[in-house]
Amino acid sequence: MVFTRYVERGRVVLINQGPNEGKLAVIVNVIDNSRALVDGPNTGVVRSPLNFKHMNLTDFKIDIPLFARTSAVRKAFKEADISGKWAQSAWAKKIARREKRASLSDFERFVVKVNRIKRGRVVKSILTHEKRKAGKARRAAASK
Repeated sequence: MVFTRYVERGRVVLINQGPNEGKLAVIVNVIDNSRALVDGPNTGVVRSPLNFKHMNLTDFKIDIPLFARTSAVRKAFKEADISGKWAQSAWAKKIARREKRASLSDFERFVVKVNRIKRGRVVKSILTHEKRKAGKARRAAASK
């Protein structure tokens, strides 16, 4: 598989550390080997330099000019519907699922556990039934 996520102007990043943790931003320009100028007007990220260690590159990229102003970034972000695409990505769904589970109360966690056990029993009974049926068919075919 070919690597396709490069640090480049217009690359959408997920901030993983600091006050803007969990928010999307766009790389406006690369400052040096360790920092980039990021801006996220649609997500509440103020234009500022950010260390590459504090961001995760996403698959999304928008076309913006060099040193694009905040208004241009906002317009390109909105036209590309990055927020909608992000919400549909598996990565965003996984983060949302993790946050939902973290916010559960003790009783809600107990209900989830009980339902998981019930589901496992149903799956196991169906699987056992299918195995028995397959075994009977195999024995019948072998006896002929």
